[in-house]
Amino acid sequence: MASIGAIRPGGLAKYLPMYDWEPIILTSLLPGEPNPQFRIIQTQDNDITKLWKTRLGLNSQKTLNENFNISRQKQKMSWLDKIAYFPYDIITYPDVRKGWYTSATQAGDKLLQNEQIDAILSSSSPIISHIIAKTLAEKYHIPWIADLRDLWTQDHYYSHCALRRVIDRRLEVQTLGQANALVTVSKPLAKDLSCLHTDIPIYDIPNGYDPDDAIFDPPKLTDKFTITYTGGLMEGKRDPALLFGALRKLITDGIVDPNQIEVRFFGPQDRWLIKEIKNSNLDDVVKVFKSIPRDCTLHRQRESHLLLLLLWNHPKEIGVFTGKIFEYLASKRPILALNGPKDGVVKDLLEETRTGHYITSRADLETVLSKYYLEYLQYSTTPSTDTCATSKYSQIEMARKFSEILNKIDCADTPRS
Repeated sequence: MASIGAIRPGGLAKYLPMYDWEPIILTSLLPGEPNPQFRIIQTQDNDITKLWKTRLGLNSQKTLNENFNISRQKQKMSWLDKIAYFPYDIITYPDVRKGWYTSATQAGDKLLQNEQIDAILSSSSPIISHIIAKTLAEKYHIPWIADLRDLWTQDHYYSHCALRRVIDRRLEVQTLGQANALVTVSKPLAKDLSCLHTDIPIYDIPNGYDPDDAIFDPPKLTDKFTITYTGGLMEGKRDPALLFGALRKLITDGIVDPNQIEVRFFGPQDRWLIKEIKNSNLDDVVKVFKSIPRDCTLHRQRESHLLLLLLWNHPKEIGVFTGKIFEYLASKRPILALNGPKDGVVKDLLEETRTGHYITSRADLETVLSKYYLEYLQYSTTPSTDTCATSKYSQIEMARKFSEILNKIDCADTPRS
């Protein structure tokens, strides 16, 4: 149970059959036509916030952030922001997606009454997927694995109020305590989980890239020296200020010709990003484009000289694997990972696979950018990375590790109770 549009569940659905597990995907309604190679059950996900927005005289089609012109992605919210969000925290408990619970459990009931299901695997976000899985696993006495791509109340991006955190923490223990196994994406996050869930087997399985995405004819790189970022940003957390400062210095020093370089962002056109570009006097170098379909995104990555990965310099970030880095691995282009803590799983991955650079200082970034830029001037290219070195981070390997856990809990005499 998860959004099949997410990289991890989609990879599991595609590659678990290689290990004799046939997935049936229970998900909320998907945009467009579902992939015909998967067996997918879609159910209605009722937006419980729309009614309340209407009652409060707000635009039901806009997020609360847009209605109040505030953001929970700031490093520090004002007390007015917190007051504005308090009713939202109450209304959306235990999850903003809780409107999916009824239709999903009804569909799960029908499926489990009519077919032989050997195990349940739920993957969050959304958190409600675990609550649905717990309900069905207890009712039908089926083994259950809870996969947390991001942690629940231990997530350092958790933005609810203190009271909500206390209540959520109790719910997390009660819910996940009934699982046969917990899985997350890295050893540091697994260690955090083990502090809260002390008597449940916990495994770490990284995300992976789709090997099919790594099979393509060598693309023609862009004429300009191009750095590309795809996806969303977070002001004050995952933002490109370090890159802008380094570029401004290299241009001012005459090392980089602004007519020969372009930085591209494909994703939400955030006002703060546009302002930051303007304040850095990089309007002619940095371009912000709207989100594009995935096949176009992959093409834009493959034609770039460098791919930009932005992290948050927070101690808990050491265990965070973003899905983006695995998508980047398939593109075979060098990766620039910026802003993270001094050490972490992303740094280890880049060093192990030799696919890029983990940079935390502007001086180091200027050195690396100068190296690649001079290489571009000399050869009109930058070197591709080696897919062989990244094979352990493929979705095939990810599915194999999940199948081993599924085999373990399927062989157990009884599910947890």
